[in-house]
Amino acid sequence: MTNIRLAHLNYLPAIKRTKIVATIGPASDSYETIEQLIGTGVNCLRINFSHVSPAQYEWAEKVIKNIRKASRKLHKPVAILQDLQGPKIRLGEIEGNHYQIKKGDEIHLRYGAKHEGHILPVQHDISQKVKVGDRVFIFDGKIKAVATSIDPETRTVTASAQNGGIVMTKKGINLPDTDFTGDVMTPKDLQDVDFGATQDFDYVALSFVHNASDVEMLRGYLAEKHYNAQIISKVETETAVDPEQLEQIVAASDVIMVARGDLAYEIGPELVPAIQREIIALCQKYAKVSIVATQVLGTMTDSPHATRAEVSDIANAVIQGADAIMMSEETAMGQYPLEAVETMKRTILATQENVPVQPLAAPDDMLTTAAIISHSAVKTAHYLKAAAIVAETKSGATAAYISANRPSREIISVTSDRRVAHQLCLFYGIKSFYRPDAENAGYTLAKELAGGELLKEGNVIVLVSGQQPGVMGGTDTIRVRTL
Repeated sequence: MTNIRLAHLNYLPAIKRTKIVATIGPASDSYETIEQLIGTGVNCLRINFSHVSPAQYEWAEKVIKNIRKASRKLHKPVAILQDLQGPKIRLGEIEGNHYQIKKGDEIHLRYGAKHEGHILPVQHDISQKVKVGDRVFIFDGKIKAVATSIDPETRTVTASAQNGGIVMTKKGINLPDTDFTGDVMTPKDLQDVDFGATQDFDYVALSFVHNASDVEMLRGYLAEKHYNAQIISKVETETAVDPEQLEQIVAASDVIMVARGDLAYEIGPELVPAIQREIIALCQKYAKVSIVATQVLGTMTDSPHATRAEVSDIANAVIQGADAIMMSEETAMGQYPLEAVETMKRTILATQENVPVQPLAAPDDMLTTAAIISHSAVKTAHYLKAAAIVAETKSGATAAYISANRPSREIISVTSDRRVAHQLCLFYGIKSFYRPDAENAGYTLAKELAGGELLKEGNVIVLVSGQQPGVMGGTDTIRVRTL
């Protein structure tokens, strides 16, 4: 019988391997709350540009400064994520913010219109893309409709409601049968990226990715702007989960986010768990970061307690070896942002302590020296029962390869690049540190940490490094040391 270690008896370890991403919003944008979120266990903070207009750039800039200030105070690197809106289609202003639709009603979705009866304003001209017979989901799927006619002249899509319900201002519209390939980057996204290039972001998330060319388009634009953030591809379209397309997207991206909300309307909620599992496996295969997102602790937006189903959802992602789990409304708008983070952290720790992580795949065809050395270091640490693997890394690649092997030992990374130190905060099992280039930087850091929560004197550690400190791609050495 399994000997379960009880969380309330404080038997859990201090270091969690699966990381926490939290969204900043009105409920969490003060410096005090940001510091508390980081101190409680958040590893990456997200700013959702679906809710940030150019007039609010000053707010975003202040949030970024507060994150860095709190990070320095707590001596804890934290990643910052700019999440682009993408071609998210929303209703415009609904009179009285409440309009009732009945089953069988004809709904006229018209670009640039004013709400009048069944004429509903839409913020994008969908008449150029939607075809007769396409499904139309409004307000998180509360209203289901089917397009019956298209009028490009008045820029109107007429749809027949399949059920009754209400619609409200700026609620989203999902069009799972409509092909938006090539329209991933909107004018607003380009403007937001231009702003992001002047700020201290570590990651940029691209919404509604359809194929690898969408990712390469953003990568090219970031290069033009000298914006050195890594790219998170949000998988939330039916096109993207085609097996061939999905593998190409993973290979082209730095991080993959399973955006389960919109994805559920695209492919059906019953398929989302299988797709989540496939994405996590592909990320492990290609040594890329996987993030599980959407409604992870949705009830904690209004309640201080999670449901058993939500806790099981988190635990399942941990067991599969997901790198990170993300909260949205829970921390951006909810009444209990800190409690939500605490609940997630306890669940992650309890799961990793009591249930072995079962990686879905191993890094495949990684024939670079760094990848082979990293794999060997993980095996060495396992056989020697080492307390930790300490990786000296310039670009972060060595630490990423070690992480992709999902070792049961702690991974301590040391880099002389602050951006890399921040980005490594998202990787499974990595505790990231910034230090200037120096001989034996990893061993020096390990000695410094001995006696703390990470390492103890007498611990065996496995060091991974290169002969020339600070040289990118120079990893070629494994050493074993006793502290």
